Amino acid sequence: MKRVLLATDGSTCAEEAAWFLSHLPHAEKLDLTVLTVLQIPYVSHRYLSPNAITESVDRERASSVEAYGRIEKMFEGANVTMRHVSREGHRGQCIVEAGDELDVDLTVVGARGRSTVRRLLLGSTSDYVATQSRNSVLVVRPTGLREDPHPIRVAIGYEESEAADAALRQFTETRWGRQSDVHVISVVSYVSAFLNEMIVEVDEIKAEATKAVHAAAGKLQGAAPNVHAHLIESDHVGEGLIEFVEENKCDLLVVGETPHSALGRVVLGSVSRFVLRHAPCSVWITREKPVGG
Repeated sequence: MKRVLLATDGSTCAEEAAWFLSHLPHAEKLDLTVLTVLQIPYVSHRYLSPNAITESVDRERASSVEAYGRIEKMFEGANVTMRHVSREGHRGQCIVEAGDELDVDLTVVGARGRSTVRRLLLGSTSDYVATQSRNSVLVVRPTGLREDPHPIRVAIGYEESEAADAALRQFTETRWGRQSDVHVISVVSYVSAFLNEMIVEVDEIKAEATKAVHAAAGKLQGAAPNVHAHLIESDHVGEGLIEFVEENKCDLLVVGETPHSALGRVVLGSVSRFVLRHAPCSVWITREKPVGG
């Protein structure tokens, strides 16, 4: 991570995202832009006078400055360059546009709510940014790490694909050190998605997947010495990943996503979308930028 965009609206969820980011290790200096999207009231002057609208905008700006001050304190002493910018408009759209313009490596947003129902809804801003951004996106949910500090527990979903290998490369850019517990997980299904019937080459599939997930875990040894490889059998890849992070109380789930065109960005991969909406922890969706893009 070099260039990072952190979106905040001053809410508890946004500050949780800032705190989580401030406690992630980083080997290189971060170029951090904190973005506030101001919510300007668009109402008829019959209901609010021009002065009332101006006062509302001034309060929004003052609140955003206060929120930035709190975030600044979280990064005191860190190897980071920080700036604060404000925009007006649709929150999700402004965040995505800012990420494109700044050519960031990672966009960080907070997700509202931890209940099952709220996780399904996710929140329009988080959902919009995760589906529309061309960059990697970290959606932060609290897991108790702030109240009960412990070595961060990370799960990385893996399959033999360019997107999954790119996720490993992004992960290794940070020296996570010994204060982390990293699990590389490969979920195999023996049911054909098209024919809805059992695949007969079960032993062969299992052997190949086991070999691949251990090779993937081996690539992370330099970045995070405490790495474990797991092969999980499940009819649904997303469900297998969610069950693992729930049972192991993971703080972060990493999944690779293939970059899409401007039109295709609205359709997030099925596994990525599933874990984004169902994971009880933070989700980092990695996307590798195209060469020259």
